[in-house]
Amino acid sequence: MDEEYDVIVCGTGLKECILSGLLSVAGKKVLHLDRNNYYGGECASLNITNLWEKFRPGSTPPKEMGANRDWNIDLVPKFVMAEGDLVKILQKTRVSRYLEWMSCDRSYVYQPTAGGLFSAAKLIHSVPTTATEGLKSGLMGITEKPRFINFVNFIGQWDDDQPATHQEIDPARHTMRQVYEKFGLQPETITFVGHAVALMNNDDYLDKAAGPTIQKCKLYLYSLMRYGGSPFIYPIYGLGGLPEGFSRLSAINRGTYMLNKPVDGFVYNEEGKVCGVKSGEEVAKCDMVICDPSYAEPTKVSIASKIIRVICILGEPVPNTYTKEHNPARSVQVIIPQNALNRRNDVYIMMVSWAHKIAAKDKYVAIVSTVVETSDPEAEVEPALKLLGPITEKFVNISDYKVPVDDGTKDKVYVTTSYDATSHFEDASAEVLQMWKTIMGTELDLTLTPDDDEDQ
Repeated sequence: MDEEYDVIVCGTGLKECILSGLLSVAGKKVLHLDRNNYYGGECASLNITNLWEKFRPGSTPPKEMGANRDWNIDLVPKFVMAEGDLVKILQKTRVSRYLEWMSCDRSYVYQPTAGGLFSAAKLIHSVPTTATEGLKSGLMGITEKPRFINFVNFIGQWDDDQPATHQEIDPARHTMRQVYEKFGLQPETITFVGHAVALMNNDDYLDKAAGPTIQKCKLYLYSLMRYGGSPFIYPIYGLGGLPEGFSRLSAINRGTYMLNKPVDGFVYNEEGKVCGVKSGEEVAKCDMVICDPSYAEPTKVSIASKIIRVICILGEPVPNTYTKEHNPARSVQVIIPQNALNRRNDVYIMMVSWAHKIAAKDKYVAIVSTVVETSDPEAEVEPALKLLGPITEKFVNISDYKVPVDDGTKDKVYVTTSYDATSHFEDASAEVLQMWKTIMGTELDLTLTPDDDEDQ
């Protein structure tokens, strides 16, 4: 360890591993440390024994849960947008070669509706994936559906470089609320578009410039067209394969990895810039440090909120969720918009299963997550837990959501944020791209060449 490096990365979470891999490819000499004896950090995937040890120390899982080799349970579960930045990074670096994927069966939004003459009462509705589904959806009344389809066509035709496609909407001047008003969309439609399509976690976006939300809606549509049924994909064997894949990329490009290596602090020079990392009596010299919040000094991060995540093992899929063929869903996302529960933040349900080789045969894993708003976090997620049906086992984790207090340019210590409560990686991917630009001074080129397309 007593060598000089361009970069020392502390923690093997996904964001740290992506940056480690990218910097190694860029020719930087990288040392990557983790205090744990496994990859993944905060977003690791655990087998059934390790899950029990983490949440119920000293106890062992029931024998009917099966063998450890059958389980890879994500501590921070998230889907991957099929046309999102993370997929582009995977393709550009060719890390995608190390992974197998399955499409999420379906996305749902919570919007209770009363039963009618020809329909039963429903709590959750499938987010429409085609115009035909839109016309049949119980999310909208019959007069609202043509307006919704006009809006979808507007999003699909939007081209930043072609003002003729903007229908007199200025993406920098007009708010998203004004866009919705232009198409006459009703509050219920606005809710599911904003939260289940644009994936906003609260309604603050309504009075901000429309451009970013339009782009998020376009991303959803493009991702949806890639596989149909859902815009999301998920790796076989769980999310733990993602940091491992980028770690392999770094190692191929001469990066050095040390697991089970304690980090006892950073060393600074007289100018206040980091110049080394301490581990016991050893000091590795470096020009910069990238780390997750757990390795940073307390003065480098602040606690913005708390996140509750409830991991539930189920014997059946989430009730009333289905595939395109109307078979019981094997993977699903359910979003409960903030206003449905009189909250400030959405509640998310993500379910994956034995079909993804993360659970024993005929077992399902559902994780409920949200930002804590009261002194009783478990009560906040109770409405979501009731949607899951019978729960075999339940594990509750409440953690701090930490954010860096600066961008790291002054002391060369670049700290990532904790993982948010959302059920997708889009914000995490955007953070990686911004950190790359801050560190390297240029945008990361994600343009695919014919060589990049090989083995994709």
